[in-house]
Amino acid sequence: MKNLNKLASALLALSVAFSGCDNDNGGNNPVTVQLKNHSKIPALVKKQSGFESLEIFSLISSDDTLEQSKDYIFGGTADGLGVLRSQDGKGFVMLVNNEDNFSVSRITLDETFKPVKGEYMLNSDGGQWRLCSGTLATPQEHGFGPMYLSVGESDVEAQTHGLNPYEANPTPTSSRALKGLGHWSGENAVPLHKDAFPGKTVIIMGEDASDAVTGGQVVMYVSSTGDLNNGSQYVLRRTNQTQTELDMKEGQSYDVEFIKIDDYQTITGAAIQAKVDELKAIEFGRVEDLDYRKGSAANAREIYFNVTGQDNKPEERTKFGRVYKLVLDGTDPLKGKLTPVLDGDLPNGKANEFQNPDNICVTQNYVYIEEDSNLYGNVKGTQHDGYIWQYTIATGELKKVLELDHHRTAADRDKYNRNEKTGEPAGDSKYGQWEYGALVDASDLLGIQDAFILCVQPHTWADARYKNPDKGTKATSVQASQILVLKGLPR
Repeated sequence: MKNLNKLASALLALSVAFSGCDNDNGGNNPVTVQLKNHSKIPALVKKQSGFESLEIFSLISSDDTLEQSKDYIFGGTADGLGVLRSQDGKGFVMLVNNEDNFSVSRITLDETFKPVKGEYMLNSDGGQWRLCSGTLATPQEHGFGPMYLSVGESDVEAQTHGLNPYEANPTPTSSRALKGLGHWSGENAVPLHKDAFPGKTVIIMGEDASDAVTGGQVVMYVSSTGDLNNGSQYVLRRTNQTQTELDMKEGQSYDVEFIKIDDYQTITGAAIQAKVDELKAIEFGRVEDLDYRKGSAANAREIYFNVTGQDNKPEERTKFGRVYKLVLDGTDPLKGKLTPVLDGDLPNGKANEFQNPDNICVTQNYVYIEEDSNLYGNVKGTQHDGYIWQYTIATGELKKVLELDHHRTAADRDKYNRNEKTGEPAGDSKYGQWEYGALVDASDLLGIQDAFILCVQPHTWADARYKNPDKGTKATSVQASQILVLKGLPR
């Protein structure tokens, strides 16, 4: 989810994105938001030491019935998210990727931020692929939109959808795939702030791929402002053309450049992959979410991304995950410096408890890092459920904020410890089996300091009643999910 942004004043809107985050000014509307537990399901997270004062509210879960849409079921695996003011300024509109349902939910919230209506803008027939993170682009922040970029994954031919959050009577079976953003097994597509490179739209994409040949890439799309059809696309490589990820060490900076992919719009995703070695792109172990630093145009050229790791190329790629900082040249987005700032594979490193970082949210002062559900992480001997980490940009300090709460010893343990494929009882779920989705900074949107929205993917909260909530035909997930609001998380 990524940038909380004011829309043009005529829209009275402000955006926050998906599996990343954003901050902005919410306009002149009277503050009427009242943070409450609107869901019948309590928050499935536990606060960590030092964050005891954090307030957590359960906003919506798959067991809830919304008053204006009694038949709507909030789908499972909530991942990417974007939210903005409604067109009349009297409430809010939230778009959420239901990842394993291949679908996008649109939730209407009233002026108090209570969910009142739900519908599917895309079902699995229109979504076509697993839909991971997403970003809500707005004119105020990015120079175009509003448009929600919902990114397809787990298929080399997957694409990014562009959705108008205000679209009236959407047809869920209709694809909104954007040809200009190419074919990638993507995680997120993040437009930089419009002031980062004035007159240009620069979109950074992560490819969540772990194949032994090419792995995952960092991708860039560049065009004139708002043109998502006629730009150029590039992949990241070191200037010395070394492709091996583990040749880069924590704390050291490396010269990098983006190299153009010729004719990318006229060839398949498989053909694009065949160009990776030819172009000498860096082969990462699954590039996950990306976000840029807030606060200034220079900060917007400072990008952080997670590489979640893989266990089939240990001599070449991270296994337990890394966080990278990419600083782009002030005048040329195709040049920059790349630094691994946190390395989960270093036995005595500060990130030695990492178990596969996935989603990310970057504010002016912090990077929030959310863990994935790769179960091989347990071999480290640090058995824990997924953490959210706080990395302080100025000092490099790393702290645990939250841990997922699997209810293994609770009275309702059987509800949350089931087979995630079938929904049948399965005993206790394994450590690290759940994960997070988007974390977005909603402070200015809600008029409440240090307020964030968080998606939770409790994979073993599963039951046949959650199957096919979008009425599509391409996905069979039986999982549920949840969205929380956090108050008191520093920006």
